[in-house]
Amino acid sequence: MKRTRSTTRIFFLGLLMLAALGGITLRLWYVQIERGAEYTARIGNRSHVSVRIPAVRGEILDRNGIKLVENRASFEVDFYLPDMVHAYRNSKGEIPMTSYRGRVHNMPRDLKEADVVKIVSEEVIPRLEELGVAEDFNANVLQVHYRNNREVPYSYRQDLGFEQMAIFSEKNLGLPGVNVTVKPVRWYVYGSLAAHLLGYVGMPNDLDKLPDIRDFNFYEPDMEGKAQIELFCNDALKGKPGARILQRNVKGIIDGEVSRRDPVQGNNVFLTIDARIQYFAEQALRAVGRGAAVVVNPKNGDILAMTSVPSYDPNVFIPAIAAKDWTILTKDETNPLLNRAISAYAPGSTYKVPIALAGLRAGVGNRTFNCSGGVTYGNKFMKCWIFDKGGSHGTLGLSDALKVSCNAFFYQYGNAAGIDQIVATGNMLGLGQKSSIPLSGESPGVLPGPLWLAQVNPQARWSSGFTANTAIGQGDVLASPLQMAMMVAAVANGGTVYYPRLVDRIVAQDGTVVAQEPARVRANLVSDAGLTAEQIEKVRRGMWRVVNEGGGTAGRARIKGFDVAGKTGTAQFSRSGVKDNHTWFISFAPYDDPKYAVVVFVQGARAGGLVSAPIAAKILEDIKKMDEGGDPPQMAALEPAKGSFRFVESVDFGRDIPAATTVGDDGESSAAAATSAPGQEARPTANPNVKADADERGRVKNKETKANPLQRFFNFFGGKKEKKDADSRQQKPPPANRR
Repeated sequence: MKRTRSTTRIFFLGLLMLAALGGITLRLWYVQIERGAEYTARIGNRSHVSVRIPAVRGEILDRNGIKLVENRASFEVDFYLPDMVHAYRNSKGEIPMTSYRGRVHNMPRDLKEADVVKIVSEEVIPRLEELGVAEDFNANVLQVHYRNNREVPYSYRQDLGFEQMAIFSEKNLGLPGVNVTVKPVRWYVYGSLAAHLLGYVGMPNDLDKLPDIRDFNFYEPDMEGKAQIELFCNDALKGKPGARILQRNVKGIIDGEVSRRDPVQGNNVFLTIDARIQYFAEQALRAVGRGAAVVVNPKNGDILAMTSVPSYDPNVFIPAIAAKDWTILTKDETNPLLNRAISAYAPGSTYKVPIALAGLRAGVGNRTFNCSGGVTYGNKFMKCWIFDKGGSHGTLGLSDALKVSCNAFFYQYGNAAGIDQIVATGNMLGLGQKSSIPLSGESPGVLPGPLWLAQVNPQARWSSGFTANTAIGQGDVLASPLQMAMMVAAVANGGTVYYPRLVDRIVAQDGTVVAQEPARVRANLVSDAGLTAEQIEKVRRGMWRVVNEGGGTAGRARIKGFDVAGKTGTAQFSRSGVKDNHTWFISFAPYDDPKYAVVVFVQGARAGGLVSAPIAAKILEDIKKMDEGGDPPQMAALEPAKGSFRFVESVDFGRDIPAATTVGDDGESSAAAATSAPGQEARPTANPNVKADADERGRVKNKETKANPLQRFFNFFGGKKEKKDADSRQQKPPPANRR
């Protein structure tokens, strides 16, 4: 019995061994034969490196196809840090380590990692110094980059000059992890022109959240929009990435490209902006240190120009702005990053235009009121500007009151209309609310009334004095130049209130229109507000008299053969105890068939009629000459407009102003009823990539090198050609034809 049991056990054990050997044989067959080709390919791929090629962004153009933003080629040097560490280990056996304080499972720990700064400083920088092409870098940033984003190449140098590129190409450095590539770089063709609209681009902030971050050995991320149109149209502009497969030799050095899939360029964005009108506006507005100008088409709400001074050059943000330059921008008290065209300020007497419409709607448009120098509300005497000049306006109707900008008339007229009518009319005109324009930093302004007051100060009660202040655009009233432009455009066109339109269409690279932004109507003053065409014409006529009749406050806005209608405004304001009036001029032209609504706002000036009106007239006069067949502006890249707190007494472009009975001085420069609210200057959130300054461990010292005769020959002619090409790009004017 025992013998039988032993035989059975041996037999069973033998079967198990045979089964195991059979399984191993089957597995070997499966791996070596059935999937042999796949594993062989994997072994081969170990010498390959996959690199993501960033997508090429689409271009941004004006309404006529003039390129405002495009892409240029940049020769750059990238460090593939893991390759450098790998090569160092292979050559020296042991890599240097450094300690840092990190977190493991959310607990602080002392951790170690490869000291890439030492590796780069010992193995790469000396060779670059020898060739004279080394550049200072921030060692701390380099180490942190390896720690957090090692799969992303570290960008060591951008925009290599011709000589540096020749050296890199000629010497073929043969350094592990060092690669020279050509990348598309964003280029803002006309420098600071329209900077507050276009915005800028930069690297993504959260690289680890990108969907394809694990699909490549080295990840070259796409530039993404950081501000304004670049940000709001990012999905349309961004395009599709490509890929490169690079060959790595046995020493770990990348020595060639195996295959390539080119990126696909994104869609082009066409704005409603006319670059030539934008150029006119920017040049004219530089007569002052702080201000804004907006030009709108009254027929559809298209923004033809929007500018703000001071300004900045978005090219300094590409690919990253230097820390010192960023500090200069953010510490500048004149706020060059602020878009004043969509910030809100006290509109002063320009607000008398929507007040006039509210009174017409309330049925008091035909009434007259007497100006004896001011009006008393409660225990406060509220002066008209003429009071300090020892005079009064007497009995006035609406048209005359607009012409001479009588405060006393509008105190009484506004109260007769009632605050409810003022608020209702203001809402129809888009006052006190954002416009939904695709720009960050837009202020809603303030359309004050009883409900608003109850929200901001529940203890206060609305009074006739509040209404009087509102009626002259001071006190708590705030509006942006863009809001005032859309308001005056509605008056110009007979009552249609449009939403502002900045993006016209999005077009694919094959010319297909992907999206078209239609004109949108907010309200109609005739059908929605119950006004008649004759009533609106009454306001229009009053604005015409402001400019074209003797005694009007905007005589300096007259243009020969081009009827301009407008309204001045000067809101009393002080900055740190110093007079800093906010001066305005709102206008449209030509009177019979308005094509342009122009609003100019200036901070720190004497009066709207002396400063803002001449700037608006200069813009309109330049547009008129161009429309009549004159030469378009010879556009060139603009340096950033410098800001200042200089108080501007008047502006004179040497224009030939047609004569009238008198050229009226804007008397609103005298003290008015109340000091204005401080305004809403909502600087848009800035999120640029800031390049840290070099630190001590990142200092380099290049050796002087002498180019050989052949290199000097190519450097001379190549450098001259490069400079000539750059100059031609800056100076060549864009095509003048309209769409």
